[in-house]
Amino acid sequence: MYLEVFFDVETKKLFGDIEGDDPGDLGVSIVSVYSRTIDINLGESNMVSSVEPVEGKMQSFWEEDFEHMWPIFQEADRIIGYNSIGFDVPALAPYSNFPFQKLPHFDIMQKVKEAFGRRLPLDALARETLDREKTDSGLNAVFYWQKGDKESLEKLQKYCEADVLITRDIYDFAFKNGHLLFKDKWNTLRRVEVDFSYPPEDPTRQVGLF
Repeated sequence: MYLEVFFDVETKKLFGDIEGDDPGDLGVSIVSVYSRTIDINLGESNMVSSVEPVEGKMQSFWEEDFEHMWPIFQEADRIIGYNSIGFDVPALAPYSNFPFQKLPHFDIMQKVKEAFGRRLPLDALARETLDREKTDSGLNAVFYWQKGDKESLEKLQKYCEADVLITRDIYDFAFKNGHLLFKDKWNTLRRVEVDFSYPPEDPTRQVGLF
């Protein structure tokens, strides 16, 4: 049994509102977290034959609730995000009283860049891989926070949670199919070959996936 945590961070400011380019200076408005336990089924030759989600739960945390969020990350076997190592992790780091960046992070954007040679937007992969699009934008997420009324904050939470679900579904597709899809600037459908599995670190434990 493995615990996977998918997450996304929205911020209070834009880079144009601060000096420099440190995400830690943007301030975090909300963090949405989807955690699930995975049961690994092994087939012939000790290879993974299927992955069965045992349970899953979406939670969103405002700044005053972060103390309840950290144990979820600390207990995870892998923490999955999109551009998380470059953005979400450093944005959250100032709020933690432990080395958050040293937890087992798995950045899908980083893996795609390693396989393809350049970064790709989440929306570009979602459109062609899942036939879905992001429900809103990070720019609007900041505006929702700054407006601060109930309706705007509800929109902010809904958007953040939707991004987490797209991240989860892209990851699951890549694991099952070994590739992701996007269209290049010439509108040509392209395929990125990826391997999201990992070899076991402990021979006494079954192969992990995330």
